[in-house]
Amino acid sequence: MNWSIIITVKRPEIAKTRLSEPVGEFRPALARAFAADTVAAALACPTVDLVVAVTDDSTFGEEARRLGAVVIADAPDAGLNAALRHGAEEARARRPDLAVAALSADLPALRPDQLSLALTAAAEHPVSFVGDLAGLGTTLYGALPGVPFSPRFGGRSRAAHRAAGAVELMLEGIASVRRDVDTEVDLWDALRLGVGPRTKTVVAEL
Repeated sequence: MNWSIIITVKRPEIAKTRLSEPVGEFRPALARAFAADTVAAALACPTVDLVVAVTDDSTFGEEARRLGAVVIADAPDAGLNAALRHGAEEARARRPDLAVAALSADLPALRPDQLSLALTAAAEHPVSFVGDLAGLGTTLYGALPGVPFSPRFGGRSRAAHRAAGAVELMLEGIASVRRDVDTEVDLWDALRLGVGPRTKTVVAEL
């Protein structure tokens, strides 16, 4: 089973606000770097055939296109889950044979082989998800072809996805899939795992 990946990226003025104090004016560049490294890793994953980026950030959109993603505007403009569903509709219109997964845009340490491991496990369940390292959120949510795509990202999304019947994938060896970055501590942990080249470049300028 191969996959379409949906990644949504906020406008820079509202992205990664909890990093405002530690990174200052570099926050927009860092948020874009996180997202671009996430897109690049997803495109390098052997079980991913299509990446759809949903964004109204034209600067990031240009970078995502250069990397090989399909870029569409956030037409619903109604929050993260609406944007993800919009992206899934586009992906399924293009490739109805593929399973669809929503992936957090702030996974700068993402490794293609670890994403492949998670997606291979996800292919065994109609709907499934991967929780973040904090134990409250979600970094990956997947649905097989023909199965309703109903992501519930937001506060305590891990519990929301479990309550909706999605299977939580409890796997070893996928730390890079689970390491989303919202805080300075998260960023240091991502750096420990090894971030992608765009994030590394911005961090070097801090």
